Amino acid sequence: MDIESPAKLADLLDQHAYLADEGLATAAFLALRMGRPLFLEGEAGVGKTELAKTMALVLDAPLIRLQCYEGLDAAQALYDWDFARQLLHLKAAEAAGITDAGRLEGEIYDRRFLIARPLLRAIETDPAVLLVDEIDRADDEFEAFLLEVLSDFTISIPELGTISARTPPVVVVTSNRTREVHDALKRRCLYHWLEHPSFEREVAILLRRLPACTEALARQVARTAARLRDHGLVKPPGIAETLDWTEALLTLGARDLDPGLAAATLGAALKYREDVESVLGSGVLSRA
Repeated sequence: MDIESPAKLADLLDQHAYLADEGLATAAFLALRMGRPLFLEGEAGVGKTELAKTMALVLDAPLIRLQCYEGLDAAQALYDWDFARQLLHLKAAEAAGITDAGRLEGEIYDRRFLIARPLLRAIETDPAVLLVDEIDRADDEFEAFLLEVLSDFTISIPELGTISARTPPVVVVTSNRTREVHDALKRRCLYHWLEHPSFEREVAILLRRLPACTEALARQVARTAARLRDHGLVKPPGIAETLDWTEALLTLGARDLDPGLAAATLGAALKYREDVESVLGSGVLSRA
């Protein structure tokens, strides 16, 4: 798809209910045009993962997600051999009287016995959007390994040879900044820090994503969410939590956010006991 400008990309994202500001739309546009991974950093819930999902919709390409976690290694991200199917093949060959060891070895390391993990799937799929989610949760060793893959989009499998991407996938890397990601990885990417949306943008997002929401309710929720973010919480609500909170209110048939209803539904926005107790013990909700 030929997208001629950041404004056009923002419009296409808007058609899928993702409202990107000028800075984010420009960063995503440049990543597409320059064929560089887009590194999105920001607090949890500000829309980093959602951007990758929406980019896949815009480009009509499958989203392939690699969720990072401590202990993730290259094999879990690249490929694995299907040992159960290989064993069944050997038993079937044995039953058929095939005893040629060289032939059997060649057969069990055939492509049909290879299980492609997210990185290999992304390289073999044309086109594709690869989401490397929460890279800050992975170990340093995996981050270093990822550098190689993002540099040339080539994977070497000893038994099969080298597999290269015909068209490199569109790559979105996200980080919640629980630790600093190495500069070497950032240098290979276009970087963008994603802030919480402004008040007006958050209202627009709520109205866009939840058509049943009135503007009055959207403004009350967005205003209260902004106050919660200034309250020194362990985990301030992101736009994902604000959407959940509004949806919970709509489920209860709410048209306005009164303090009692806000307190009763606070669990949709806050996920830590300390945060809930801190807010309930303050006057933040009395101004909802």
